[in-house]
Amino acid sequence: MARNGTVSKRTPPFLWSTFSSIKLTIFLLILVAVTSILGTLIPQQESAMKVVQSLSPSLVGFLDSLHLFDMYHSWWFRLIIGALALNLIVCSLDRFSSTLKRFRFTPSATREKPFENLPSEQRFLLQASFDSVTNHVGTLLKSKYKNVKRVDKEKTAFYFVQKGRLSHFGVYLVHFSVLLILLGGFAGSLFGFEAFVNILEGEGVDTVTLRKTRALKPLPFSVRCDKFSVEFYPNGTPKEYRSDLVFFKDGRIAFQSPLRVNHPITFEGITFYQSSYGTLPGNRVRLSLKREDTGDNAFVEAEINQPFPLPGREGEGLITEIKSDFMRMGPAVRLEIQPVAGEKIQMWVFKNHSMIEERFPGIFEKFPKLNPASFKPYTFFLNGTEARYYTGLQVSRDPGVPLVWTGFVTIIVGLFITFFLSHRMIWIQVSRLEKGVNVALAGTSSKNSVGLSREIGRLIAQIRGTMDDIPSSC
Repeated sequence: MARNGTVSKRTPPFLWSTFSSIKLTIFLLILVAVTSILGTLIPQQESAMKVVQSLSPSLVGFLDSLHLFDMYHSWWFRLIIGALALNLIVCSLDRFSSTLKRFRFTPSATREKPFENLPSEQRFLLQASFDSVTNHVGTLLKSKYKNVKRVDKEKTAFYFVQKGRLSHFGVYLVHFSVLLILLGGFAGSLFGFEAFVNILEGEGVDTVTLRKTRALKPLPFSVRCDKFSVEFYPNGTPKEYRSDLVFFKDGRIAFQSPLRVNHPITFEGITFYQSSYGTLPGNRVRLSLKREDTGDNAFVEAEINQPFPLPGREGEGLITEIKSDFMRMGPAVRLEIQPVAGEKIQMWVFKNHSMIEERFPGIFEKFPKLNPASFKPYTFFLNGTEARYYTGLQVSRDPGVPLVWTGFVTIIVGLFITFFLSHRMIWIQVSRLEKGVNVALAGTSSKNSVGLSREIGRLIAQIRGTMDDIPSSC
């Protein structure tokens, strides 16, 4: 600490030195890995309901207070990710100035140190004129490198070339990519949502139900399902189902497209997935009535809560409830009969009457409210109900997805630059001697010394191979 109270440049502040530590980076990465493993082993959000039911309320309350059932949206997981992001930023800034100096530094072309202890194969003598050798070396270097520096001193021409200086910044591109991915995760966690909605065929919605809180969330537009269709395999398993969706913005059709399984639709940053489907009973049913005394049959189309007369004027019938799957025995309606004289009679009329009677013999006689022949002389049969399909949609918004994809692309580029590119510097000395022209090549590389040796070997072969065809002259 300096006397005037300012921090000395040699001693960085405690927080800065802490967050610029590689040890902290390793610790945070291990912490993220451990929490991710826990998030995989412990069911999250809706998947945790089965586990919760088997645990005691006190244990569930404790685990829920730690947000272990939704850890990726917990404050402590965001704190870990934020610390990792800050660590990457500080590490990058702390080392950037030295990296920038290495990038800007251009060593002297007349430097002698690279030629110390030079292997003999990197020095050779040419029987040619000094000018022809220097011209050839200069032309060759200009064809391979952008900036060729030449310095002439007495009887020697010095050349210096370099390439791959940008490889110093490969690690920073990797850091930037990781920050983009983390930022994308933050954006999705803070500003995204996961929801669901069921839309009846022919109807529209402008709100969805959030999965986590079950609260309604308004959409910035409305969506309507014009048509729902489903195809089945011969065994009854759904083969394909699709929803024809229409999106409205400001009261006008803005977009329309069919939605199929594994083919989501994205509109204004909100993605819709085809998830499920089902049917809801409509308002109309078709009944058939059989008189036991005469054997006559009659057919009636009735609407819920709308009374209809019986064929023989014995009273009125009224459909009070319609079920698409009552008691897991298929479609059924609750029928009330108000006789001309007497008390009201209630019964359930099933569509799968024969199948139920085969599976449960005598069930209708034992339970009068399930007996469609409770009002004599009629036996009622349900021929069908008006059914309407609804489409079940998963709805999600994740504004961080573009950032995450950009991060994945840039991290590949950054890793390629970091591991496969290197900063190479090559010096060449061309000296005039009494016996000919001496050529020496030396170089350094930030990494991949084998690649540097091969590059120098190719330069030597090209210089010697071409100069052998030039007549010698002094």
